[in-house]
Amino acid sequence: MSSQGAFTFASSPASILDGSTTRRCKSRFTFKQLSLLAASSTACPLRVIAHVDLDAFYAQCETVRLGLPEDQPLAVQQWGGLIAINYPSRAHGVTRFMDMGQAKKLCPNIMFQHVATWREGEDKWAYRDDPATHIATQKVSLDPYRAESRKILACIKAHLPAAPVQRVEKASVDEVFLDLSAQIHGILLDRYPEELARPPPYDDPTENLPSPPTTVLDWKADALVDLDVGETELDDPDWDDITMLIGSEIVRSIRAAVREELRYTCSAGVARNKMLAKLGSGAHKPNQQTVVRNRAAQQFLDGFKFTKIRNLGGKLGEQVVAAFGTDTVRELLKVPLDTMKNKLDDDAGAWIYKIIRGDDLSEVTQRTEIKSMLSAKSFRPCINTEDQAVKWLRIFVADIFNRLIDIGLLENKRRPRTINLHHRQGGVTRSRQLPIATGRKLDENVLFELSRTLLDQVIVDGRAWPCANLSLSVGGFDEGMAGNRTLGGFVLKGEAAKAMNESMPRPESHPRNDDSHLNKRRRTDEGGIQKFFTRHDSSREEHDEDFGVERMPAPDTRPSSATVQETIRRPASGNFDRLGADTPDVGIVTTPEDITENYVCAKCQASVPVDEQGEHEDWHFAKDLQAEEREPRSNSTENNATVKKPKAVKPQKGPRKPGGGGDERGQRKLVWGK
Repeated sequence: MSSQGAFTFASSPASILDGSTTRRCKSRFTFKQLSLLAASSTACPLRVIAHVDLDAFYAQCETVRLGLPEDQPLAVQQWGGLIAINYPSRAHGVTRFMDMGQAKKLCPNIMFQHVATWREGEDKWAYRDDPATHIATQKVSLDPYRAESRKILACIKAHLPAAPVQRVEKASVDEVFLDLSAQIHGILLDRYPEELARPPPYDDPTENLPSPPTTVLDWKADALVDLDVGETELDDPDWDDITMLIGSEIVRSIRAAVREELRYTCSAGVARNKMLAKLGSGAHKPNQQTVVRNRAAQQFLDGFKFTKIRNLGGKLGEQVVAAFGTDTVRELLKVPLDTMKNKLDDDAGAWIYKIIRGDDLSEVTQRTEIKSMLSAKSFRPCINTEDQAVKWLRIFVADIFNRLIDIGLLENKRRPRTINLHHRQGGVTRSRQLPIATGRKLDENVLFELSRTLLDQVIVDGRAWPCANLSLSVGGFDEGMAGNRTLGGFVLKGEAAKAMNESMPRPESHPRNDDSHLNKRRRTDEGGIQKFFTRHDSSREEHDEDFGVERMPAPDTRPSSATVQETIRRPASGNFDRLGADTPDVGIVTTPEDITENYVCAKCQASVPVDEQGEHEDWHFAKDLQAEEREPRSNSTENNATVKKPKAVKPQKGPRKPGGGGDERGQRKLVWGK
């Protein structure tokens, strides 16, 4: 449970505030832990993470684009179904995937806005008057929402300190994680120099910090989660309360900036880790923020089903429910650690034991660049000819190329290295991949010719028709080189060469803030508990698909069995609001982020992301080479054990005659003709 409204808590009893009782002079936190806060360490108990989530994002995008009043009920339509509902519509009982006629009865003044679509022969998506009647010849475009998402992300970053203090992770098109720890550390030193800016006593970092001088915390309009049992609002605040308060101030200012500059509302959660922050952002919607203080974390989690916790909504969650006969955090807290380890395994049991107690050490990853782009279409009815497939390839190529331009292809900022075609016929999905040559200009024609080659490979293999789904993707992006000089810069001498060198743009110099050494270390830790988790990073993939078609009534025909058999995978991040709905219990929804294309290795039967197919095959190639090298070595060892060792040949005395003489040391005569 939580409380809402304006909060100003006197965190100490009156006897303490009026000086009649001595307040504690030491914090339970140390100077060392304060330094960990500056480093944004996941092990720091003072850490502050925020999760910012746009409210009904797709519906908000259309409201802003059309200049509608915020209280106008609106639903985003795709073909014959509703995929996003704004909050004024929800107040009338309208829900996603509801029949449009039923939605109109519940909310007579509701407005339906169809998503933008691509059409063959056009090089730009557009909003059209009658797209729902052309489901067989047009495909959905999510570009308008991506463009707005980029604006919002830029606005958020603009109101944070520069890197390396700024740590922002784009979790999806409508949500971001912020690690505010380093920024809060600087604010703490400015606000409390007497307590925190001085060196620790005796230069011992394990010394406890002095207690905060503040006893009254003003939480403004934040929704505060009720404290755990045994905690009261009359207890003195400690530094973790102060850091959480500062974090809430930062998030409030960011939300206000997005609202003022771009007209979007967003909800937020502020807590000590990503798991609690994400659950907090969905606790009170829309346009509110929830603060989960450390002293309130367990009380907050007790009210949830643990299947709502990130990474517990899939196979691992099902296994836990089957093992313990419950899906609630409150009941699972009663299970001892040893019992969890025995019924699951050591890694899974230990991880679950910690996570339901609010312990999550996952870090905010700063990389926000996408790693792949996909454009896809599910066909109802299926297509049956190569000409039909080629027409769709042209649309896919135009879609992907436009998005490549948006991320700087023409300026040589980012360029894909591979192109993949995925083809589904019946219940079988086939994938083909080709490299994109780096020595030539990349344009629509190049992409189209590569896609045609891939389609030809699928057709040659047979069983290409009828085709239920076709998709094209690019991946393996290379970052463009900044600051390169032309060849003339190396040839010219003296002042001319110096002038040319100075005229070239130089890359910005920032302290190195990458996590490559951490990534290398993590690769060795992917066993154990990690085997339960779906590896998926929705923030780094851009998918355009006709999402939700299985949940919508077909306009003219029933869905084919091939379409119904489409494999869907839920994101590992457990996002609740991929299409703008904010209630967590939405079931399995076919969304762009949910569709994953895998390559099944013929040698080991492993399911590998298509973008990693080349790397996986290289691994097999290296293993084969290694085996070949070992085989001759072992054979030679066996032969040497049975062949009689030749006698050593005494070297001749005196100088060796040219062209003749005996064998040199270590040589023996070969017998020919046998």
